[in-house]
Amino acid sequence: MAPHRREVLAGLLTTIAARALKGEVPVTVPGKRPLILHNDFPEDLETPVQAFDSWLTPTDAFYVRQHLPRPKMDPASFRLTVNGLVQKPLELTLADLQKLPQYTVPATLECAGNGRGFFRPQLPGIQWMRGAVGNAEWEGPRVSDVLALAGVSAAAAFLESDGADVGVGGTPDFIRSLPMKKALDSSTLLPLRMNGRPIPDLHGFPTRLIVPGWCGSNSVKWVTRLSPAASRHGGFFMASAYKFPKYNVSPGGAANAADLEPIEGMPVKSTITSPQDQATLTVGPQTIRGFAWAGEEAIERVEVSTDGGSRWQDAALSAPKLRFAWRLWQMNWQPKDPGYYSILSRATDSAGRVQPVVAVWNPSGYLWNAIDRVGVKLERKA
Repeated sequence: MAPHRREVLAGLLTTIAARALKGEVPVTVPGKRPLILHNDFPEDLETPVQAFDSWLTPTDAFYVRQHLPRPKMDPASFRLTVNGLVQKPLELTLADLQKLPQYTVPATLECAGNGRGFFRPQLPGIQWMRGAVGNAEWEGPRVSDVLALAGVSAAAAFLESDGADVGVGGTPDFIRSLPMKKALDSSTLLPLRMNGRPIPDLHGFPTRLIVPGWCGSNSVKWVTRLSPAASRHGGFFMASAYKFPKYNVSPGGAANAADLEPIEGMPVKSTITSPQDQATLTVGPQTIRGFAWAGEEAIERVEVSTDGGSRWQDAALSAPKLRFAWRLWQMNWQPKDPGYYSILSRATDSAGRVQPVVAVWNPSGYLWNAIDRVGVKLERKA
């Protein structure tokens, strides 16, 4: 007996939902355009590469990474507590933060696990591919100005930050510690605005940390407490999570716990956004596009190969050239023959670091930055 039309539709919707949970098709959540869903509670959303077509990533296309369920924040009752090794403990309202001098810093924010899905052997954790990254303008007071109000003790070597999000069951609180030198850097902000508008709830409303050039885990959302301290916080998210081995580990091997260090600055990296992997194109003029970024450094150069890495050509880079923020790049390509082509991109930063052929394997799947590559098939016009 043929299935009923309603049963067919129900089966199709079930299949789409299952694929969405695997990140295979874009889904829409309130406040966002269709993004790739990895988790729905708490939300973990990846940006499809075709959305990376502008210097500033539109806020509704910006990736989302959350460790704990999103809190409900009331701006009227919001308080930022500043305590710990300070001379004058404070509780600041949103209005207090708005009265401080406001600064704008363009910065690329990237999850340390971006690209984990490319590692082999495969690793546990969210299987991010290319889209757990975005570039935005962040506007708000400097963390240094906030701490100056409280008077930080000379004994404070770290800044502990905590957000309003809380764990479920036995999940530990998400607390991070920054070296005080980075916390006091003029680029480290408590933004109230993202891309010219109030920060959305998904991105940390009413305020969050932005630590330019460092992995996204340091940029704590929904910040409610800043505490200068003499040592790093000893909780799970500093003692065990977001750490990288000092010495290379063989693929599939385990790292010595004593050799793990907290991830700080991010590596140099480029991504190809057009053409898309496995696209079929027509023989004739093409434009290869992408973006490149380098943690605390600026991008100096992007090279592209259309023959699998035998020959390389410089791509044209967009302005501005800034620390912390990515640069768009493009290269004109005029293939004359049909066939299958492997297109590669590699970036070089202002410190001379070059994107590697092979990413450093590590048991957590962090800091994937191997040369990007897509394959395309060219056909003659019919």
